[in-house]
Amino acid sequence: MLIIVKRIYPMKKYVISDIHGCKKTFIALLDKIGLSTSDELYLLGDYIDRGPDSKGVLDTIFELQQNNYKVNCLRGNHEQMLLDQRSEGEISAWTRHGGLQTLQSFGIADGMYIPHAYIRFLTDLPYYLLVDDYLLVHAGVNFKVLNPLEDIVSMIWLRDWYKDVDKHWLGKRIVIHGHTPMSRLSIQYQLEQLETLPVLDIDNGCCFNREGMGALCAFDMGERKLVFQRNVD
Repeated sequence: MLIIVKRIYPMKKYVISDIHGCKKTFIALLDKIGLSTSDELYLLGDYIDRGPDSKGVLDTIFELQQNNYKVNCLRGNHEQMLLDQRSEGEISAWTRHGGLQTLQSFGIADGMYIPHAYIRFLTDLPYYLLVDDYLLVHAGVNFKVLNPLEDIVSMIWLRDWYKDVDKHWLGKRIVIHGHTPMSRLSIQYQLEQLETLPVLDIDNGCCFNREGMGALCAFDMGERKLVFQRNVD
């Protein structure tokens, strides 16, 4: 059960990415940042797969929205893999990357039986959002094309793109993304170097038992602060 918190002032804007089925950790992080109905929450995709409760993560997002929390969601590559599996009928690639855990959370053996409300939500997810001085995407931005905002495939799949960052095109904007797991120290270093490289990866590998990883990260866009929650699922 979510508790509705109302904060009169000041409003906060938070970004979280790559929850990957870790419902308990997600809720613990929301509690840690004290999310209220006057705040704005931006989720950068990969709500499903790998963790134990993908359905629960989606249900939590729905419940937040129904209770007047301002939750804005982007599409990740794992949502795309689920949708591709349903349209193409090829389940093996998706299940190798955590889809099996998603099916188990729904209590089914085939993605075709996922209720329509969930599929409609995933299908309607946008690929990017422009918020104040930030460009929010799941994976990356392809600066090699004339209009980077038209390459939606790169937005959910791209890796190793920092060398191509076009500061002139970005202007004052900073790219916030996930998709590629980073250690906590690496994320903190990126935050300190935003004037040099206007990019911040907030994926701390919530589902990975690796040094410096295993946590869910929230970024306060106004104060430019990071909040980490160790995986409790």
